[in-house]
Amino acid sequence: MSSGKVSGQASYVVGVDVGGTFTDLFVLDERDGSARIVKVPSTRGEEARGFMNGVARVADSAAQIATIVHGTTVGTNALLERKVARTGIITTRGFRDVLEMRRRDRPQTWGLRGSFEPIVPRDLRLEVDERVLADGTVHTPVDIEQVKAQARALLEAGCEAVCVFFINTYANPANEQAAVAAVRSVWPNPHVTAASEVLPEIREFERCSTATLNAALQPVVGSYLERLEGDLRTQGFGGELLIVQSNGGVMSRQTACDVPVRTALSGPAAGVIACAAIARAAGFPDVITGDMGGTSFDVSLVAKGEAALAAQTAIEFGMVVRSPMIQIETIGAGGGSIASVDASGMLQVGPESAGSIPGPACYGRGNTRPTVTDANVLLGRIAADRPLGGGLLAAMDAQKSRDAIETHVAKPLGLDVMSAAEAILTVANAKMAGAVRVVSIERGHDPRQFAYMPFGGGGALHVCAMMREVGVGTGIVPRYPGVTSALGCAMADMRHDAVQTLNKPLAELDVADLRQRVATLAATCQQRLDSAGVKFVEVQEIIALDMLYAGQTHTVQVPVAADALSHEGIRAAFEAAYRAAFGRVLDGIAVRVMNLRYARVGVRPKFDLTVLAPQSTTVNPSLGVQRVFHAGRWWDAARHARLDLPVGTCLDGPAILEQPDTTVWLEPGFSATVDALGNLLVRESVERVAGEGAA
Repeated sequence: MSSGKVSGQASYVVGVDVGGTFTDLFVLDERDGSARIVKVPSTRGEEARGFMNGVARVADSAAQIATIVHGTTVGTNALLERKVARTGIITTRGFRDVLEMRRRDRPQTWGLRGSFEPIVPRDLRLEVDERVLADGTVHTPVDIEQVKAQARALLEAGCEAVCVFFINTYANPANEQAAVAAVRSVWPNPHVTAASEVLPEIREFERCSTATLNAALQPVVGSYLERLEGDLRTQGFGGELLIVQSNGGVMSRQTACDVPVRTALSGPAAGVIACAAIARAAGFPDVITGDMGGTSFDVSLVAKGEAALAAQTAIEFGMVVRSPMIQIETIGAGGGSIASVDASGMLQVGPESAGSIPGPACYGRGNTRPTVTDANVLLGRIAADRPLGGGLLAAMDAQKSRDAIETHVAKPLGLDVMSAAEAILTVANAKMAGAVRVVSIERGHDPRQFAYMPFGGGGALHVCAMMREVGVGTGIVPRYPGVTSALGCAMADMRHDAVQTLNKPLAELDVADLRQRVATLAATCQQRLDSAGVKFVEVQEIIALDMLYAGQTHTVQVPVAADALSHEGIRAAFEAAYRAAFGRVLDGIAVRVMNLRYARVGVRPKFDLTVLAPQSTTVNPSLGVQRVFHAGRWWDAARHARLDLPVGTCLDGPAILEQPDTTVWLEPGFSATVDALGNLLVRESVERVAGEGAA
């Protein structure tokens, strides 16, 4: 890894991930394959400032950067904090409450009360006369003058964005297209969303929710990205600004402004992509990833080298986004998660978080309640005198951690302060292990057959505990855990997904029409790829059909090869997928094809991951001994500078491995080896396993 600014012609690919505490950049020089990392403080509410500060440290001039790939949480944060544009809806008469009725679900399963506040209030959801039937027949043509009048009413009500959502547009979008054209003729900005353009798929609530959230995000995400690109151009940047999507692919800045709802899980998705690539290269195609930041713990599963995709997700209750995205389970268990004792005397950790501002008690910024980080500091797993982030954060105050834990946990539970700190970590680890089981056991995977890869600033402190809790045999700590999402940005391929509802029995499916639809979607997605101005090694396509037996409600996604688009080929693919999911097929029942799904992937040039490996060949002496409290007693743990350890180094716990972006805590009974890519492979020692077996 090189260091310092770079100069010369535009040849640098930069991945940028903006977190709550730090903005991380991964810099790849395509001329010689060298790479380095940059960390700068984030500025909450002014994410572009940290972004530009980081870019300024990459090169003497932004003109030397060929491509910037950005994983952004601007859209997600705007939805979670409800800081979106004032948005209106124009819909079919009688359907203004689809957004609020949802699926007749509720925030809590039990209890008599539960509230939901839709992103668009009822007085901004206006109706017009029009109707398309489920078979696509136009029952009532749309009244264009009525549409314009409602659009003007929304403008007078202060709306900045609008969503046009008509019923059954998946079958025939003609009425909606005419209405959208009318709205755009009177709307003063480009923030007009057509539900049929965002999601031409059956199921009214999911289409309405996705399109409405897209409309509400357009001014927020669009203005952020336009301002960002403007700042970059001012600095001389002449390359391409690409944005990471929730599906793990990247898209152009313009596409992100058009469909910002696709950035809902942008940052976490980039991290999973990087972990999948690193694990594959290290010889572990099956891996569970755990991203532990300041507020949350995000878990995902990678099987056979590929991250699992989900058809939809909920940003929070009732805010559903139906768009292909990497399956990620999120819980409130980060380094800043606050520990407290509830009214029943139970110890709770999270979901409330101290975040980065004011941060854990040990930061000395005014928070007096204990967090997971405070427990790790008090127990000696993080050296309080060592500044975090390579010096970007000051040294910590362990006494403030002790006081917070003593007051809020130890005394209420009648424990000594060290036992209380261990109890905090026990609860946090149990919560994180539960999330791992959700993505593995609950979806039919045995976690013992997978490796576990922690990343984010706090993940490596808990790697051994997670291995013990879940039964995983190998832990993989990547070379730079704290900047893994930025690395994923630089590695991600460009991908565009599309969907169309067919809703036909397989026996009645017009195969020629299906092939024509595939060709049309391919051309549309290819146009998106071409508009980005990025070079690809190859272009791949993925075709799938959502299918089910007659009478069923839920579909199975069936991958189909382009040369197998025939009645026989589709039936064979469906039976194979159904048998894999449920163990058997159902004879004598008609099969139905609900949706066509298409993805076009532009494969970007990949770099050799060995550039991450350490260059040193000699083992430096340890940095000394650190006293660590573990399992009810004190241990002497050797401290090491993790990045200075050469390939092949093997260490036994207890040990502390420090680097600017994280700390690795290697428990007694565990060992770690540096592999050829610079990863730390963690395993339980033979003695420990044998001892447990004898017990």
